[in-house]
Amino acid sequence: MKSRKASRASTAAALLALLITLALPACGSASDTTGRSSTSTGESRPHRTGVALKKIGSFDAPVYVAGAPAFPKLLFVVEQPGKIAVLKGGHRLRKPFLDIRGDVSDGGERGLLSVAFPPDYARSGRLYVYYTDSDGNIRIDEFKRASATRAEPSSRRKVIVIPHPVNSNHNGGQLQFHGDLLYFGTGDGGSGGDPPNNAQNKDVLLGKLLRIDPRPSGGKPYSVPTDNPFVGKPGRDEIYSYGLRNPFRFSFDGSRIAIGDVGQNEFEELNYTTVAAASGANFGWDAFEGFSKYTDENSGTPDPGGTVKPIFAYSHSRGGSCSIIGGYVVRDPRLRALRGRYLYADLCEGQLRTLVPHLKRASGDRKLGLHVASPTSFGEDDQHHLYVASLEGPVYRLVPR
Repeated sequence: MKSRKASRASTAAALLALLITLALPACGSASDTTGRSSTSTGESRPHRTGVALKKIGSFDAPVYVAGAPAFPKLLFVVEQPGKIAVLKGGHRLRKPFLDIRGDVSDGGERGLLSVAFPPDYARSGRLYVYYTDSDGNIRIDEFKRASATRAEPSSRRKVIVIPHPVNSNHNGGQLQFHGDLLYFGTGDGGSGGDPPNNAQNKDVLLGKLLRIDPRPSGGKPYSVPTDNPFVGKPGRDEIYSYGLRNPFRFSFDGSRIAIGDVGQNEFEELNYTTVAAASGANFGWDAFEGFSKYTDENSGTPDPGGTVKPIFAYSHSRGGSCSIIGGYVVRDPRLRALRGRYLYADLCEGQLRTLVPHLKRASGDRKLGLHVASPTSFGEDDQHHLYVASLEGPVYRLVPR
């Protein structure tokens, strides 16, 4: 049997290789033919901000970090093989918060990918996990809290299963509550170029941002808000936005949403708009990659018109980049120099970077001067502290220097 350290290293190597060979099959030099200044193709000088990384622990392939409402002393770290570790007062507890390794299909881009706690968590005890099951399908389950530091495994309730059996990549993976409603992003089904054109097909749930009320209603495991954009119209009712390739990480900042959508051969992109404007929005894949028209010999949708353009895109010629890891708009009052800036990274590049997000285009993209090997995700707790996880094990908090 492999040791835990060896297993973590092999998992990291497998994910990195799969992202490069399947998700991003031809990383290479590229340029933006639109001439938009918000596309970055070069390097920038680090922004000296007095921010440092404080290691909070080492984990087994950590892929997400989250806090829970009304539990400020607790922090939850999602481990890709299927466990959620819990830290109390900065110290990791011996027993995990949740362990569902036997139900998770792990390796590459699959695994347990995120957890979300609703605003009423202190009262309801409900929490939700996003993972790929033994058949490779995307699944969201509800659990109940047994205690502040333990979930009750027997409380599992299936909320939704989305078929994803063919390819192991492009599983999306983010859960986020905005108000009482649960949003989650799904990948387009994998391989390269989205040959089935799932992202533009409103009859399937792949390549989408979805919105549901995850509580059971009327004998069904969840309900759909009546103001979802395709209720009563052609298309699946659960869809909130479409035309996404692999929105692995997205976040809310008040009434706005930021979506880091992983690109194909040339560009990585950041979509940023109001939550209201995202209703029914088509973010363009696979008609567009970044600001550019996407075509290859196997796929590529004709321009459907009316697509929402990203506010920022960067080329794979920038520092060996390959996959955007979307982050958060900084609201930690201790990180004053970064307040209001969007924090993100790239899986292969490893540099933490920030930019100023605007609804039309971003500005001021620059390095933060901090590097994390194979960053998989950022996280935010209930006090707006920010964290970044490395697939190689460490998790860090961003702190004033």
